[in-house]
Amino acid sequence: GKNEYDLLVIGGGSGGLACAKEAAQFGRKVAVLDYVEPSPQGTKWGLGGTCVNVGCIPKKLMHQAALLGSAIKDAQHYGWNIAQPVHHTWSVMAQAVQNHVKSLNWGHRVQLQDKKVKYFNMKGSFSDPHTIRGLTTAGKETIVTAENIVIATGGRPKYPTHIAGALEYGITSDDLFWLKESPGKTLTPFGFDVSLECAGFLTGIGLDTTVMMRSIPLRGFDQQMASLVTEHMESYGTKFLKRCFPTKVEKLESNRLQVTWKNTDLGTEESDSFDTVMWAVGRAPESETLNLERVGVKTNSENGKIIVDASEATSVPHIYAVGDITEGRPELTPTAIAAGKLLAQRLFGQSSELMDYDHVPTTVFTPLEYGCVGLSEEAAVQCYGSDNVEVYHAYYKPLEFTVAERDATQCYMKMVCLREREQRILGLHFIGPNAGEVIQGFALGIKCGATYPQLMKTIGIHPTCAEEITKLRITKRSGLDATVTGC
Repeated sequence: GKNEYDLLVIGGGSGGLACAKEAAQFGRKVAVLDYVEPSPQGTKWGLGGTCVNVGCIPKKLMHQAALLGSAIKDAQHYGWNIAQPVHHTWSVMAQAVQNHVKSLNWGHRVQLQDKKVKYFNMKGSFSDPHTIRGLTTAGKETIVTAENIVIATGGRPKYPTHIAGALEYGITSDDLFWLKESPGKTLTPFGFDVSLECAGFLTGIGLDTTVMMRSIPLRGFDQQMASLVTEHMESYGTKFLKRCFPTKVEKLESNRLQVTWKNTDLGTEESDSFDTVMWAVGRAPESETLNLERVGVKTNSENGKIIVDASEATSVPHIYAVGDITEGRPELTPTAIAAGKLLAQRLFGQSSELMDYDHVPTTVFTPLEYGCVGLSEEAAVQCYGSDNVEVYHAYYKPLEFTVAERDATQCYMKMVCLREREQRILGLHFIGPNAGEVIQGFALGIKCGATYPQLMKTIGIHPTCAEEITKLRITKRSGLDATVTGC
């Protein structure tokens, strides 16, 4: 028979909602299925996906809470009389953040209604290539058919289930942002961006926080920058257990968690007790319950991600996938949104434009932020050879750090360029205040193929940190001191 909908989107996160709303603009009949499986600790949330509920939005707000703590310290140098001691109340911050997230959940529902997109709060799985079986929490079944289906179910944090007690006693970022009470003394193993960001703001609001790393921090990012980020975090008060990995978690009579770990450098076994253990070991795609094998949608057997082509199409015609569920795509909200919109435009709006995943800017919201766009220095050398790569760099001191007498040792930027002819910029890396705002502006130029001479002709805005990028003159190759002096 006739398919009920022109488009059915499974997953109400950034990519899925963008795709559904864009398709509705073309007057098509569109539906969205969204269901949040509670975390192992029982945390649930509303419509909007990871970014809104347990990702970028609550993370940035809690990062802001920590920045305000630093600003209070700075303020005294600038003449503000602030009564000591200053105290942070977790429950007040958490309630405010959670209220904002709930307002966004509601906003998404209203937008779908306004655009006449049908919303099903159900868990979906394939019955056949055009049919989805939806199940409510109460077990009520609904059958939905569609001409085109988009899978946008994203991912959820993984648990290191090989570690005894990890699942029973640990939490993940899925739970941290919804805690009503302070997590207290916290351990976050494995040094990914999520663990560093969370450890950063927990330290910033005054909690005893430890990061455990078996190997390198911020895998996939420029490693010189990653080292500077962790160095700053250490000076800021976050503790690091390097080249260590946890082996078990036990609950003590006091309800605290006893964590045992191996120190690979010393070959010793060590332990300590914590109030909270927050795992950040990467994310797994939400694809298990979709019944993909039944309809022939191919996935990467190692990680479960859906294999798509340049047009986001899966191995089954009319079934597409966007966002974190897809193989080889950046796990970033803006790329999922852009890919979702472009897909809807190709399906219903006579467009042929594909998503361009090159030169996607991003930022790690650690206490000293790290923003980047393009290639890391390692990737550039691997692609072009060290003789063909020129790196311009500078250590600088933000003006706002001077009166406050803040240490700027890790405030650093570098530009990775091709050495030949016009010296095209391959990558830009910046550690300092407002890194995301700085990199966002330069990302346009780099996307347009900006060259080093063009950037040198760009006039800086004085006095800003971003201005220092327009004055990068010292190359690593020269061996000269790259510290900026003067105003």
